[in-house]
Amino acid sequence: MRISEISRKTSETDIHLTLNIDGQGRCSIETGIGFFDHMLNLFSMHGLFDMELKAVGDLHVDFHHTVEDVGLCLGSVFREAIGDKRGVRRYGFSSLPMDETLVNVSLDVSGRPLLTLVNPLEDRSAGDFPLDLVRVFFQALIDRGGMTCHATLITGSNPHHAAEALFKGFARALRQALELDPRVDDIPSTKGSLD
Repeated sequence: MRISEISRKTSETDIHLTLNIDGQGRCSIETGIGFFDHMLNLFSMHGLFDMELKAVGDLHVDFHHTVEDVGLCLGSVFREAIGDKRGVRRYGFSSLPMDETLVNVSLDVSGRPLLTLVNPLEDRSAGDFPLDLVRVFFQALIDRGGMTCHATLITGSNPHHAAEALFKGFARALRQALELDPRVDDIPSTKGSLD
């Protein structure tokens, strides 16, 4: 089983997270940020990742520290649970519609962190959740998880739909990249490692 757990406490956040990559999309999410909880529930369900997350943060300041630190923790548990990446498909892709919104995500669990995110609605908010925090979350997850991700909002006018499509699209691309390929029993790289 590819399972990992982390506890991380700073002066800004206190986070405990468990992850099962090979789950069924079951989750218990509590961050104190309703919209973020909604996005993480979608992420869990569409990635088929079982997650238990309890995050307490300095929300009286703003949402930034909590969102970023959850991303860091999620990247860490993915990296640990994946291990040496033996047998994984490595690449994942998703083209995901959400009503008027269309998002494309391409992902490589290469060990080399890079995020290219094109979101023209980044200066908008979904309720009280600023959409620039979507980038903050994914940047932290990608950096700590050692992934290369290109995600683009192709069309869209509703900030909620844009964020939702990005979280769902990323989850589905990551699920595909981390699936075990029955034809591969080695590390999917001619170098012999993915770091």
